[in-house]
Formats: sequence, structure tokens, C-alpha cells
Amino acid sequence: MSARSRKHALRERYWERIPLNQLSQAEWEGLCDGCGKCCLLKLEDDDTQEIAFTRVSCRLLDTETCQCGQYEQRKTFVPDCVVLTPSTLKDIAYWMPETCAYRLLYEGKPLKDWHPLVSGDPKSVHHAGASVQGWAIPEFEIDEDDLEEYLLEEE
Repeated sequence: MSARSRKHALRERYWERIPLNQLSQAEWEGLCDGCGKCCLLKLEDDDTQEIAFTRVSCRLLDTETCQCGQYEQRKTFVPDCVVLTPSTLKDIAYWMPETCAYRLLYEGKPLKDWHPLVSGDPKSVHHAGASVQGWAIPEFEIDEDDLEEYLLEEE
């Protein structure tokens, strides 16, 4: 589907009016702001379920565009990659970045002003400094045993 036809398939300000479980596939995918933060490797405390984000990204993430290089086939290359759906969101939302549109809407909060659906600019997430563009490190560039050295102070 072209960007033009995908745009026309989206209902006006749908994220404010339509329940997540009633969105079309195009609308669901359109919620993604393209920040790439969900593709950062995370460490989870087994006792508290607290999530610590690292600067290290999945090997499939293009750290300049913040897009998955194999999105349609990602589960083939990264079997533990999470496929986010309205039905899995309740179990995964805590694990998503605090600025993630899926998490925000699940928690009843509005999208950020820099979200491309709000701003109308697909690069607004990068202009706002809200993406991993330019600072994430692909996982193949580090030793897995050193992951804790790359923890972020904040997500």
C-alpha cells in the first residue's frame, strides 16, 4: 500500500475517537511514531518487572531512519521480537517506552505534540529529539556481556 493510499485509509483523528481494538490495520500501524525506542534492548528486573532501557538496538533497526530493516519478516530473524496487537497490549504496555502512542492511548493519555499524526510531519519525532536517531548502537557492535554498560538514565 502506498503512503498516499494508506493516508486516505485513515479516519480523521481516529486515535482520539476509536477504541484500539476497533482500528483498521493501517490505523493501528499508523499509531507508531517511528521513534525506534521499542527496538532498544531492555533489561527487566525479575522481582519488580521494572524495565531498564539501553542504548543498544535490535540488529534489524536502522539507527538513522529508526525503521526495522525486515519489518514484515522480523520474527524470522528475531524470534523473540514482540508483535504488538490490541490483544497483547495489556501484557506489554508496561514494557513500551513512556512516550509510545500505543502505551499512551492504552493508559488513556493523549499523543505527544511531536507525534506525526498530530504534527502532520513524519520526521517530527526526530526533530523533537524523541527518537533513537543518531545515538542508538546496533547490538552486533557490542559484546552481549557488556549490555549493562549501556543503560540509559531515562528511556
